[in-house]
Amino acid sequence: EQAPDVPTYVTIHFEKGVPTAVDGEELDSVALIEKLNALGGANGIGILDIVENRLVGMKSRGIYETPGGAILYAAHEKLEEITLDRETQHYKQQLALKFAELVYNGQWFTPLRKAMSAFVTSTQECVTGDVKLKLYKGNIIPASVTSPYTLYSEDIATFGEDHSYNQADSEGFINLFGLPIKVQAKKGLTYDK
Repeated sequence: EQAPDVPTYVTIHFEKGVPTAVDGEELDSVALIEKLNALGGANGIGILDIVENRLVGMKSRGIYETPGGAILYAAHEKLEEITLDRETQHYKQQLALKFAELVYNGQWFTPLRKAMSAFVTSTQECVTGDVKLKLYKGNIIPASVTSPYTLYSEDIATFGEDHSYNQADSEGFINLFGLPIKVQAKKGLTYDK
């Protein structure tokens, strides 16, 4: 409620998944977080009230404030949307839950965490670019995202008639994709009970 009535825009640059600059100013990691903490804090960003599941099974309530972390997380996720292929992005999202669990439970120095980190490092090879965010009254709103490695192409992602690909090809794909379900239905195998 006390945040400014005018939004703040911030642009974060990433190189291979690592944030390196804010609004065109190259910063080391500590200075970068400090700058984002100040910007985010002034705009009511990054307040989290959560009931957690502790390792021993009990629940505990925590209220955290991490404006810089929230901004970085949102920016990084937006950049990955355009630079990671679907399967890698989805698998990384699943892996993130286990990774967070390992860290929360104090298991950083484990073979599994090391292997998971290697996977994550590999996924970041092309996560380079700029993300512009609008910070306003506790909200982080994407404003733009660009990358030399973007996999998004407006020309290809069209639903209209064009010369990028033959729209009729989708019929064959849909038939093949749905074939296992069709076979199950013919056998009377339904799973809606």
